[in-house]
Amino acid sequence: MTTNHSEQETDFQSFGFRPELLSGISEAGFLTPSPIQRQAIPLVLEGKDIIAQAQTGTGKTAAYGLPCLNRIKLNAGMQVLVITPTRELALQVSDELFRLGKNLGIKTTTIYGGASYSKQISQVTKGAQVAVATPGRLLDLIKTKEFKNFKPTMIILDEADEMLDMGFLEDIESIFSYLPTERQTLLFSATMPDAIKKLAGKYLNHPAHVKIAVTEKASKNIEQVYYIIDEQERENAVVRILDYENPFKAIVFTKTKKEADDLKTNLVFKGYPVEALHGDLSQKQRESVLKSLHSGQIKILVATDVAARGLDVKDLSLVINFHLPFDSESYTHRIGRTGRAGKSGRAITLVTTRESRALSRLKGTSGTELTIATLPTKKDVQAKRHDDFIGKILETEISADAEAIFSKLCETEDQATVSLKILSQILDKVKISGPEKIGRTASEWSEHPPSSGGKRRSGERSGGSRSGKPNSSSSTSSYKSGKGSAPASKGGKPQRFRNK
Repeated sequence: MTTNHSEQETDFQSFGFRPELLSGISEAGFLTPSPIQRQAIPLVLEGKDIIAQAQTGTGKTAAYGLPCLNRIKLNAGMQVLVITPTRELALQVSDELFRLGKNLGIKTTTIYGGASYSKQISQVTKGAQVAVATPGRLLDLIKTKEFKNFKPTMIILDEADEMLDMGFLEDIESIFSYLPTERQTLLFSATMPDAIKKLAGKYLNHPAHVKIAVTEKASKNIEQVYYIIDEQERENAVVRILDYENPFKAIVFTKTKKEADDLKTNLVFKGYPVEALHGDLSQKQRESVLKSLHSGQIKILVATDVAARGLDVKDLSLVINFHLPFDSESYTHRIGRTGRAGKSGRAITLVTTRESRALSRLKGTSGTELTIATLPTKKDVQAKRHDDFIGKILETEISADAEAIFSKLCETEDQATVSLKILSQILDKVKISGPEKIGRTASEWSEHPPSSGGKRRSGERSGGSRSGKPNSSSSTSSYKSGKGSAPASKGGKPQRFRNK
């Protein structure tokens, strides 16, 4: 462990980062810079504009985030603006930038549709140095001049090709008309269509070019399928999968700690040997959970990505993605925990119809074959259990105790009746829960594909009011510091503005 930590510090120290930033890098568990980080960080530190072609999951957030954080001045207001196509990516990027820069005392805020306008305005005007925003809400606030002294000097377009695909080109061009002309602009995109090249030529100044090829792909030993479900069917779908697959050992990956705890509670209630693994567990609790998994006391682990970092489980036969992973790196790392050492593995991902675009993107960027399948019905589970049960019976050696009990039973009943009663008693103890059918069949999905007409206008621009009162469907926003929910005090302590 000491060696790894030393190597980590040496690698990132070569960039000349501030000690507080190096500390954040160490706490985040980064070992060595990725290829995109090695190439992009020195250029960004020099103040150059760059065009970086890199797939999602190559470490690009840190590639632009670390050098930008290193250049921030604490009392100079908004300096870094990251524009992302979706709220989910905005929250993810904001989390990572906060985690890396928290020891610098930097404030971050997330700006997106569906949350209170007044909260987001307040967070910017109170001195946040970093904003991660979706185009629609950002443009709304800039146009109405709600942001005072909003003059970021480091602008990052993240997932630029996705933003253009979603119809944000006009919004992006409008946003740039409000930004300072003296600025550093960084453009990150998985692909470089002509529209992206044109956009870069219009807004970037003599940019340097960085291109990273995707080298990591999922193992060929892993069978990868996805099921189309409705949002409310997720937990029932996991139960159905576990009932049908009957894995030797399995990991279910969730997005949040609450999801992990809730799913664990539901599975325990149904009698599954399961534990949850997430960041709220102490080191002692974590070690206890892993010991139980390795020893076979539990067969199922419900875990978040961060908690499962570095986790190596022998004989893992199944990985379930409770949600579609956002990027190819997360997907590849998750499913790569099965199918090791020449053994076969199975990876199952639950997808809703609203995630069709993200699914297509993941298929393209991960370089893997994901096949649509239909969730087993209760009848399917029952049939498979019967087959498995018959196989076990045929393989079982007859013990002396079994012979003695069977002989005694046959004194009162004929052999066929005794055998059927024994089987009935065994089978009666195993119940299959949930509805008969869960999710959509593969044919239903192909026959009724999701609508592609929504360019996001309603979702982006709705969800808040000019008075700052969110709609009933949106959540509120609040301050968050590194370890609590209250703002930090005045001593350079980190503060974080986040919309919950």
